[in-house]
Amino acid sequence: MLKTIRYLLVAAALTLPVAAMAEEVVELGGGLFGGGRALLNKPAGKARAGLVLLTGGDGYVGISADGDVARHGNWIVRTRGAYARSGIASILVDGDADPAKAIEIMRGIAPRVIIVAMSRGSLKVPGLLASRPDGVVFASSMLSDVQSSLGDPSRLPPTLIVHHREDGCRVTTPEAAVAFQSWAGSRARTVWIDGGSSTGNPCQAQAHHGFIGREGAVVSAITGFAGSLR
Repeated sequence: MLKTIRYLLVAAALTLPVAAMAEEVVELGGGLFGGGRALLNKPAGKARAGLVLLTGGDGYVGISADGDVARHGNWIVRTRGAYARSGIASILVDGDADPAKAIEIMRGIAPRVIIVAMSRGSLKVPGLLASRPDGVVFASSMLSDVQSSLGDPSRLPPTLIVHHREDGCRVTTPEAAVAFQSWAGSRARTVWIDGGSSTGNPCQAQAHHGFIGREGAVVSAITGFAGSLR
């Protein structure tokens, strides 16, 4: 019971600020009839960094014209407003929107732009490196496929790997994260996440793959990485 209460308190702390903050719906193009959308969160003062948030699965979260979100399960969606408290802007990109355009918009807001890619969203990263992000975060990512697509670690900007030690998804194994770190060398560092809860499909949001109960640790790792870039 205590563990459940603690999880609910953490989840509330991470998600309630989103409702309290004014989010901006941004049209990025790339979707049906060119209407791919994103949700922009900015801190009260000047942003010290900006995050471009790419979810897993098919990437679709269902951002409506008035800012409602159809799918809330992914931790990236639930925690999107938490970064602003650290002076970091973020833009949540829907699956049919153009992430390169999101990087361009964030360039006008923050001095450094970091792509944060979850699971299958990581497969978009190699194609976005031409936009010259200042950093990349791979969270529960398909790193074997990313490595194969990149070919050479020199293509990577400063990189953070965030991975759960017990991720049971067959395409995002902890062993693949270790192998990617070895391949990337000094261009990457890894933060391992422990604990939390896990139910259902090991590749879905309610499993260790989705950092359930450990969202705060993931947000902290990302904000720390963003603050380390110069």
